[in-house]
Amino acid sequence: MRYNKIFTILFILCIFATFTTFEICRKSDKAVLNIITPNTVEIDLNGNNVYDSGETICIPNVKTFTSNLTINQTNLAKNLNLTNEDAIKLGYITDNFADSILSDKRVKLKFTKAENQDCKFADIIIENQSYRNKLLNSGLGFTGNKPYNQTNYQKQLAKAKKYKLVILNHKSNKYHTLNCKYGLIAHDAIVIPAKQIPDNAKPCKFCHIIQDKKYKKYNNNKNNYKTFIQPYPQAISNGSLKMYLSDLTIKLKPDNKCSSLACQEILTQINNSKNTIDIALYGWDKTPEIKEALIRAKTRGVKIRLVYDTSEKVYYKDIQEIISLADESSTDTPKILMHNKFIIFDNQKVITGSMNFSNTGFSGFNTNCIIFVNSQDVAKIYEEEFNQMLSGKFHNAKTQVNHKTIILNKTKITPLFSPKDKIITNNIIPLVNNSKKYIYMPSFLITHDELASALINAKKRGVDVKLIIDATNTYASRSKVKFLRDSGIPVKIENYAGKVHSKSMIIDDRYIIAGSMNFSKSGENKNDENVLIIEDERLARHYKGFFEYLWQKIPDKYLKQGVRAEGKYSIGSCSDGIDNNFDGKIDKDDEGCK
Repeated sequence: MRYNKIFTILFILCIFATFTTFEICRKSDKAVLNIITPNTVEIDLNGNNVYDSGETICIPNVKTFTSNLTINQTNLAKNLNLTNEDAIKLGYITDNFADSILSDKRVKLKFTKAENQDCKFADIIIENQSYRNKLLNSGLGFTGNKPYNQTNYQKQLAKAKKYKLVILNHKSNKYHTLNCKYGLIAHDAIVIPAKQIPDNAKPCKFCHIIQDKKYKKYNNNKNNYKTFIQPYPQAISNGSLKMYLSDLTIKLKPDNKCSSLACQEILTQINNSKNTIDIALYGWDKTPEIKEALIRAKTRGVKIRLVYDTSEKVYYKDIQEIISLADESSTDTPKILMHNKFIIFDNQKVITGSMNFSNTGFSGFNTNCIIFVNSQDVAKIYEEEFNQMLSGKFHNAKTQVNHKTIILNKTKITPLFSPKDKIITNNIIPLVNNSKKYIYMPSFLITHDELASALINAKKRGVDVKLIIDATNTYASRSKVKFLRDSGIPVKIENYAGKVHSKSMIIDDRYIIAGSMNFSKSGENKNDENVLIIEDERLARHYKGFFEYLWQKIPDKYLKQGVRAEGKYSIGSCSDGIDNNFDGKIDKDDEGCK
């Protein structure tokens, strides 16, 4: 017994020592907060997760180029006999290099004795390697106005010259050539690949539009960019089913107009309704056209019934407006989400998907997948779920709805509901496990452990697995982005103002999985959610094409790193009037936009 006690004490002491050592090592690491330029970095020295005065670190005795247009790099370019355009292109490559190494990392610092009013000088040590040495050996770092590694410098310069880049002015929504004086003096501008020019951006008339003095006509040079990608068709129909895919790369600022095709469909169905409109929603923003249509429907005797969410975090403050229009309503408990977004018209038609009934949804600002189904059989299944919630039964208090598959022409539709159907475990993972060719996921987030493991196993079988994830959730505590990337699955992070708000999956030109449910444990096991599994080759091919279109528009550098949801490299996010990262700060008040 005595030896057992000694052993137990020693075991506890070993655990304590190990934990203490781990904590000391962990606290010696510092978080990278922001990369101002490749040789000037903000690092959280005091561990409070925000930038404070004195936390700017400069890499000693290294010069670099940057695409940050506020930095004067004329002298370095002149000494290297470079044009301003090539200097910016080299800066773009160097910025990407720095981001790939430092972004969202924890590092150690090797201080020198030098410092000035702007900087403390130190080498940054990451994974036991010197960032300064990496920078110099890459050919992108310079000492004494000369390349440290001449051979790699020439390779980087040749690579840079091939880039097609423009200056995008967020404020004016105009784009410029790299040598345009109006682009270079813009206060809210970034350098982006030409293929990322937003579809509604206008060319600067001084550098992109050539005036023919004889005919007084203007030639728009935007189409001269071979990398420019045309907008993808946002709607497809097979008769009884329509699918709408809103595009976050087109609309860079939300409004309260019913401007998306999905919103126009809702408006049409409200105007055509005769008896009932049953609405299950997570959030509501004032949209005059929809409100007026609902008032007209009530006037002609249509009954409006409503089920809505009462969250502890209130993102949608206009909810009382829709409640006041309802003839009957019911809400859930604040701790678990009623996350549905569907409407049933006259017990005959259903519109559902990932779109919240909000400004960011109705206007087409966010990317969403919305499904409209004209089927009494599908509507009946949704009515059974809706009526349970209207009677006050939410979450696990509900009984399981009959989720039989409905066949409409050549399309098979299976409605599923959380939490009773265990949608991911019992329905989605088996489809992933049986996949043969590809799995593409445009998704707001992924935190579900077993689903992530199933995707990795599919990748190992030779299935082409790709994900596009919203910037807001890249580094959330349970995010599987790093886990998937480390396992060889390409994951791109979107870099636009709007959100990739879809919760969807396309498999093998055969299946579309779409609905309100995020790929998370709470989405599957707690919240009220709905999902459609649609089996239709034509629709699946169309959605695959949309995914590939988005994939092309998002730079490849976001395969390795993230981007601030609200920051200058998230296109439009610093001028959209939206709190994109939910930190209570908007546009110029947000750290990322300063």
